[in-house]
Amino acid sequence: MLTVYTYKNCDTCRRAVKWLGQHGLVFEERPVREVPPTQAELRLMLAALQGERRRLFNTSGRDYRELKLADKLPGLGEAETLALLRGNGNLVKRPFLIGDGMALVGFDEAEWAGVFAKK
Repeated sequence: MLTVYTYKNCDTCRRAVKWLGQHGLVFEERPVREVPPTQAELRLMLAALQGERRRLFNTSGRDYRELKLADKLPGLGEAETLALLRGNGNLVKRPFLIGDGMALVGFDEAEWAGVFAKK
């Protein structure tokens, strides 16, 4: 089962959900602000991103800027990073898709098409 975390006012999220529907994929949509990804999901995504913690974050978001995470993130450990994301869904890069042996963050139609073509 695929789970995609989205934000209702995010155009990119809407495009991703539309794309999934157009390709006949079954998924559960969750509101990322209210229900952030689980610790296990964040760990899977981090592994898929080859440990690039910054890519887990919505770096253009107000919360990211207000917390000055651009400066702080390099000094944070993995546990601290994941705790921040679990505690504040606004910080999570979206859409955030996990499941069926895949983990994708952000929406790039060509990338998603390539990943799903392999399944």
